[in-house]
Amino acid sequence: MAIVEPLPENPHPLPQIAPHLVTRFYLSQEGTHVQSTIDKSLQLQANDVLERWNVEFSQNNILNLAALIVDLEKNEVISYIGNVNFNDQQSGNQVDIIQSPRSTGSILKPFLYCAMLQEGVLLPAELLPDIPINVGGFSPKNFSLQYDGAVHADEALARSLNVPSVVSLRRYGVPKFYDFLKRIGLTTLNRPAEYYGLSLILGGAESTLWEVAQAYGDMAHAVTNLPNTGFRLSDDERRRDTRPCVSTTFNAGAAWLTLQALTNVNRPEEIDWQFIPSMRKVAWKTGTSFGFRDAWAVGITPKYLVAVWTGNASGEGRPGLTGARTSAQVMFDLFNLLPPTSWFETPYSDLTEVVVCRESGCLMGLHCPPSSADTILAPIKAVQGSVCNYHKLVHVSEDERYRVYEHCATGRGIRSVSWFVLPPSWEWYYKQHYPSYRSLPPFSPECRDGASVEVMQFIYPYPNSIIKITKQLDGSRGKAVFELAHRNHSTRVFWHLDNEYIGETSDVHQMELSPDSGDHVLTVVDEAGNSLVSRFKVE
Repeated sequence: MAIVEPLPENPHPLPQIAPHLVTRFYLSQEGTHVQSTIDKSLQLQANDVLERWNVEFSQNNILNLAALIVDLEKNEVISYIGNVNFNDQQSGNQVDIIQSPRSTGSILKPFLYCAMLQEGVLLPAELLPDIPINVGGFSPKNFSLQYDGAVHADEALARSLNVPSVVSLRRYGVPKFYDFLKRIGLTTLNRPAEYYGLSLILGGAESTLWEVAQAYGDMAHAVTNLPNTGFRLSDDERRRDTRPCVSTTFNAGAAWLTLQALTNVNRPEEIDWQFIPSMRKVAWKTGTSFGFRDAWAVGITPKYLVAVWTGNASGEGRPGLTGARTSAQVMFDLFNLLPPTSWFETPYSDLTEVVVCRESGCLMGLHCPPSSADTILAPIKAVQGSVCNYHKLVHVSEDERYRVYEHCATGRGIRSVSWFVLPPSWEWYYKQHYPSYRSLPPFSPECRDGASVEVMQFIYPYPNSIIKITKQLDGSRGKAVFELAHRNHSTRVFWHLDNEYIGETSDVHQMELSPDSGDHVLTVVDEAGNSLVSRFKVE
């Protein structure tokens, strides 16, 4: 009988459906039987999606890719791909990227927006500056290297503009935001708040795809009022679950407004996706770390969360490695594997109606015209928000060509109008993008004596700035570019450093200077006699 019995064949290879998750179970629950929450069919399809994109990305030496899909109603992970090509040991593919700390890029911006909304520090569409800034030597720039002058807060979030985000964090406070991130579960912030500074909002800190996804899921749960029990990977975790059932960090109204803003993010490729009827509504955010090393994308519907990371486990950066060009495309392909869902219901009990100025996004001010009034939904504390001070009551001639006073309006007539006025440094950039913006008219020749108005403003340096001037490659001392915005850009401006004349500008008001170390006073005077002073220090 033994001779007749066929010899056993070689054993079949073990399936590699979710190898990183199996490794995680092995390390934490060795020797036990584990029933995972993974949907096998979805996991296989998701593996195919990532492998297909990995082939394309690898042509640019982008070798690693990770993804997480979560059923938010059950708080269960239904697909877990810690990396692609698990058996390739040459490219770090055995590293579980989902659990690996990586630079966050812009992926934390929605949490700042939400925190400021729910505390009444910011209104949903409040106007924020988008101009070149320098804060203690830190000079953030937008990804496009362009500036709008001023931008509404919800639009700044949707476009992931860096400068308004840094301005917002400075206003909210780094220590306060640091504590907020800790409360929503980011455990990898292992240094004090002052170590990160304002760079905290632009990728100066690290987190894992797992913790970032849980924080976004917590925000969604605040809106749906579903149990906030943390993501589960196995039936055993479901049985042992003892976490609280409601979010205590996110306010439902602020979270809903944040998710609404994130539906307006421009999707990848040159397609206006919002006008394609078949496209599902998704709140989503991307992030790209400094040096193009990490590309993030997180998308949310009431039912599902999809989180993707693309890059190299080694930390090598690659041109074109951005959240929108890589991870976002993978994320939407993964969403296409999931059934369509409805959208979040409006949490009216956590919102209130407020009347705001359409132009500024602030509460209606004394001089805002009735035609600019908009009624919006905002968090309860919005009633203590900023009041519009951009609309000014201005006395102009009948044809609105000049500003006048009653005593000098002879022959021109006079009437009072509400005029939307931005600070000069904002206005200079704003006009380039919004040609319909009307600058204040000049004073009539008869009224120029005694006219007082802010006609110019330093873009750089800010008052009491600390400037560091670096050396050039040839060892010579470099120069700092000082810049001024003037309402009448063609006027001549005369520059003085420490009471010594150094030159004049017109049209483009920039001056390259290389001051010695120490305290300095920069004075500018235009040809109408208006002057401006800025004090700064060179280290």
